[in-house]
Amino acid sequence: MKQIKALFLDRDGVINEDFGYVYKISDFKFRDGIFTALREFSELNYTIIIVTNQSGIGRGYYTLEQFLELNEFMLNEFSKNGVNIAKVYFCPHAPEENCECRKPRAGMILNAQKELNVDLKSSIMIGDKQSDIDAANTAKIGLSFLLDGENFKNVIDVLDWLKRGKIL
Repeated sequence: MKQIKALFLDRDGVINEDFGYVYKISDFKFRDGIFTALREFSELNYTIIIVTNQSGIGRGYYTLEQFLELNEFMLNEFSKNGVNIAKVYFCPHAPEENCECRKPRAGMILNAQKELNVDLKSSIMIGDKQSDIDAANTAKIGLSFLLDGENFKNVIDVLDWLKRGKIL
């Protein structure tokens, strides 16, 4: 089976505005340009995978059902806008549970690698927290980008940078 290259994305702060523990559809605001950028990554043969810590479930701020309802809404919006998300991996645990899936650990990425046959060296991670980048580094993902508001504000900035450097 041929390995795929993947674009790994954190959710809150990368795909949508991060207002803290986003679990209501009414609070879910897609970041500017996300649909355009992800369509372009898809055209460049990247499989799009979301890896997101959702400690609000483990902390009791919202339920697994509420998360899944929002997830279904998000995936439907992507589909309506011509973007296919291969899979959403999420960690429902609170930090003190010390699980293997919570970023900065690489459990979600390594599960995706096994399940979807991902070539991590040719893959990219985009996150908005250092824990996203740490997880990417632990998993040995080829390139990782931190949306820090300075160098990169959004996924379009990363895409433009990659195209300018002729990396894509």
